[in-house]
Amino acid sequence: MAGLSLQHPMAFAFGLLGNIISFMTYLAPLPTFYRIYKSKSTQGFQSVPYVVALFSAMLWIYYALLKSNEFLLITINSAGCVIETLYIVMYLLYAPKKAKLFTAKILLLLNVGVFGLILLLTLLLSAGQHRVVVLGWVCVAFSVSVFVAPLSIIRQVVRTRSVEFMPFSLSLSLTVSAVVWFLYGLLIKDKYVALPNVLGFSFGVVQMGLYALYRNATPRVPAKEVADDAKEAAISVDDSTFKVPGEHVVTIAELSAAPPAVVELIKAQQPPEEAKVAKPAENGTAAAPANIQRNADQV
Repeated sequence: MAGLSLQHPMAFAFGLLGNIISFMTYLAPLPTFYRIYKSKSTQGFQSVPYVVALFSAMLWIYYALLKSNEFLLITINSAGCVIETLYIVMYLLYAPKKAKLFTAKILLLLNVGVFGLILLLTLLLSAGQHRVVVLGWVCVAFSVSVFVAPLSIIRQVVRTRSVEFMPFSLSLSLTVSAVVWFLYGLLIKDKYVALPNVLGFSFGVVQMGLYALYRNATPRVPAKEVADDAKEAAISVDDSTFKVPGEHVVTIAELSAAPPAVVELIKAQQPPEEAKVAKPAENGTAAAPANIQRNADQV
């Protein structure tokens, strides 16, 4: 086995280091799920990153088993499958009915349907080394599409000049992880492991550069959001209309404290859900201004 052979001590060292870093990244959402457990609510968090991370781990385990000399890929992705499954089970326990149905649908579509289709096609339409090549390029394509996910966060940082939803620690861990796995793939001469991490490293460096550029910058709200908030600022209460003071964002809302979730290497940071505008009080008009003032103070 290339990953364990004493003839490849550097490959083993980088593979082991990659396992440690990736395992710690898998555990990063634990505070999120502790909050979910304590509150008995998913609090607006999304299940998609965990389902995608599970699919990624399943895909790489299949590839490693076919190649038969990728033990270190099997160990970390097996751990990933267990951890992501536990996350998804806990999410399903406390998610509202609509979120449960959506999660079940994407699980069936991606982890059963798409993975089953890949398994069937590679077994029926290819054989031997050709099967490894086909599956290797499937893994590369999926990994690249996952690494592209942070583009939405990068765009948000540039537009708002705020790094609130792009923690430096996450960007650093993704960059280091990409370097380690690239070197592992390079040393064992596995281009399917090495190639996606070139892109991962590039995005990690861009994110850290943006963090350095905007960490002390004054945040700004895009013009469209300012216009939308201006419309929401006019609240109608029993045929009377009053204006809510504020520069750009004073939303009458149940404020969501959901930070971005950190999920494995696919890094999928989640921005919080849009704040929901609360309905005016049904009995009397005095309660609404009080609620507005209280929420304005929270903001």
